Amino acid sequence: MTNKQSHADGSLGEDELSWLAARSSFGIVTTCAAHVARDGQGWDGELGMFDDTLLPGLTRLAKTLSSMGTLGLVQIFHGGVRAPSRLTGQQPWSASAFELDSPNFEVPRAATEQDIERTIAAFAAAAGRAANAGFAGVEIHGAHGYLITQFLGTVTNTRTDAWGGSLANRARFLREVLAAVKAAVPMSFLVGVRLSPEVAEQGVVLEDTLEVARWLVADGVDFLHVSNWDSFRPPAAHPGSDRMLTTWFRDAVGPDVPVIATGGVWSPTQADEVLAHGADLVGLGRAAIGHARWPLDAAVPGWEPTRPPYTPEHLRENGLSAPFVEYMRRWKGFVAE
Repeated sequence: MTNKQSHADGSLGEDELSWLAARSSFGIVTTCAAHVARDGQGWDGELGMFDDTLLPGLTRLAKTLSSMGTLGLVQIFHGGVRAPSRLTGQQPWSASAFELDSPNFEVPRAATEQDIERTIAAFAAAAGRAANAGFAGVEIHGAHGYLITQFLGTVTNTRTDAWGGSLANRARFLREVLAAVKAAVPMSFLVGVRLSPEVAEQGVVLEDTLEVARWLVADGVDFLHVSNWDSFRPPAAHPGSDRMLTTWFRDAVGPDVPVIATGGVWSPTQADEVLAHGADLVGLGRAAIGHARWPLDAAVPGWEPTRPPYTPEHLRENGLSAPFVEYMRRWKGFVAE
C-alpha cells in the first residue's frame, strides 16, 4: 500500500521497514508500488527500485521479512501519466497524449520507441535487484491506471504502431515486460502480475482483461493478482450476473496458475467467500492497515475486525507513521477527525 514512508531518494525508510515487519504474520507481504525508473515516481516518499545504490535498504527489508517467516515480494511499477512533473522534473509520458478529467492532471507526451524499450529494461533491472536483495519475487503492477494500464486502455492508448490499436498490440508492453523480467531472474524467483478487471475512464474492459490474463498464463506468469476493488459485486459489464469478479478470472485462467483476489475483504467470513469464488489466496489492503495482526486475530473464532474511521492513535499502534496517517486522511472516512 502507498504510504510515503521512505526517503526522497527512493531509499528505504525506517518507518516503511517497521510497517511491513509489523505484518509478518501475513503469509505474503508485498511492498508498496516501487518505481523502476526515476521518471516513474508517483508519490513523495516512495520506495525506489531504479538504482543499485538502493540495494542496502532493499536487502535489509528482504532479510527482515524472510527472518520472520514471511514471503517478501516487491511490487514494481511505473506511474506513466501518474508520475507528476513536480517529482520527476519532466513532463509525464504515457502510451499516447490524452486528457482525463481528474485533479492536477498533466497531459502526457506520447512514448517514443526509446521510452518503451528503456522502461522494459528498467522493469527487468528492478526485478534483478529484488532477486539480488533476497526477495522471493516481484509483482508487476499492471492495475490501477498506472503505465501498464495506460497501454492496455483504448482511451489512453490511441497509437497506430505495434504498441497500440488491437488488444494484442496494446498488451504487448505488459507481455514484453513480463518476458524481460523472467529472463532477468532465477527460475525459482516468483514473477506475478496485478490487473484491474475494469478501468472505465481509461477504456479497460473486462473481456479484454480476461484475454490478457489468458495470454499471461501462456507466457508463464507465476501468479495473477486480480484487484477487484469490490470482490462482492459482479462486473460492470454484466451488472445482472450472479458471478462475482474473481470467478470470471478463475474460469479464464484455469486451475494451474494461482489467483490472488483483493478488494473489499475485511472479515474472515468474507475471505472465505472470496476463496469460494475461486481465489487461491486473498489479499488485504485497508483491513491490513487497520489490523497489523489480522491473520492471527482471524484465527480466533468469532473475531470481527473493527472498521474505519480509526483514530490516529489506533493507526500508530498498528505501525503507521505520521506521514502515513496523514496520507490516509485522503480516504474519506478512514481517519477519525
